[in-house]
Amino acid sequence: MHSFEELSKEFSIKFSTSHFPGNPTSLYEPADYFLSLGGKRIRPVLCLMANELFNDMHADAWHAATAIELFHNFTLIHDDIMDKAPLRRGMQTVHEKFGSSTALLSGDVMLVVAYDYLNKINSSFLRKIIHVFNKTAKEVCEGQQMDMDFEKKERVSLDEYLHMIKLKTSVLLAGSLQIGSILGGAGDGNQHHLYEFGKNLGLAFQVQDDYLDAFGDPLKFGKQVGGDIIANKKTFLLIRTMEVAADSQREEIKLLLSSNSDDKVSRMLSIFKSCGVDGWAKELKEKYIDVAFKHLEDIAVLSARKKPLKELAGFLLQREY
Repeated sequence: MHSFEELSKEFSIKFSTSHFPGNPTSLYEPADYFLSLGGKRIRPVLCLMANELFNDMHADAWHAATAIELFHNFTLIHDDIMDKAPLRRGMQTVHEKFGSSTALLSGDVMLVVAYDYLNKINSSFLRKIIHVFNKTAKEVCEGQQMDMDFEKKERVSLDEYLHMIKLKTSVLLAGSLQIGSILGGAGDGNQHHLYEFGKNLGLAFQVQDDYLDAFGDPLKFGKQVGGDIIANKKTFLLIRTMEVAADSQREEIKLLLSSNSDDKVSRMLSIFKSCGVDGWAKELKEKYIDVAFKHLEDIAVLSARKKPLKELAGFLLQREY
């Protein structure tokens, strides 16, 4: 059994080799550039950890993990284009550096190469893995479209937002775990529990992310506090506040959403607190954590084998376990 840190280091070494041919450089250089920006590599390492939860590491787990990371980066390149984002991990985004048309093609070819890696997997596993991979990929696209649709809607319900986050963020964590568990020889029941663990872990992480953006310590969080408020993003906090706020508070929120005043963040945070959404968000995060760990507990393997996943969850969710 290996820790997240150990597997992450080994995966990063294997992943650092080029995945693309040399020519045309105008297509493949942008793809290499984007991958060189790094990242936490959480999703591919979850795949590896899920394999080890049930069995010794299967050689094909590295192919599956590489495919997952290439797919994830493909989505990031396209997300940056859609969001018109100038920076990714502090560096120029691909469309800013190389142009939108090249960025689209570089993302597309990244997805194609992901399937090349999947195609290296032993045929006895391949059909089921392709099914999970394709289902996950389709759902991530659905989640991204929903997220864009929400920008045009005045009101979004909490259930709608939860469904979008599940598709856009959680299913890739869950699918990565399921693919690894297939390679580890897990049965359908254990696969289900591991998938639900990943899904609820992702939801808890997004609640935490929304909370920290509003109430976190900028020195620890590494981001400007209130960035989501400035950008008028529909977050767990804003959606919940709109559901429980008094009419006068809703009117103030609508005014704040259409303003760029210097006190916009402080006034919005004041409304959040008066509506109790800071405490509510903490409780919601705990609810998803509890569900995630119940599913992890129900997986039929020795508890000692689950320790690396518990430690990773603790790291992601800023908790001790």
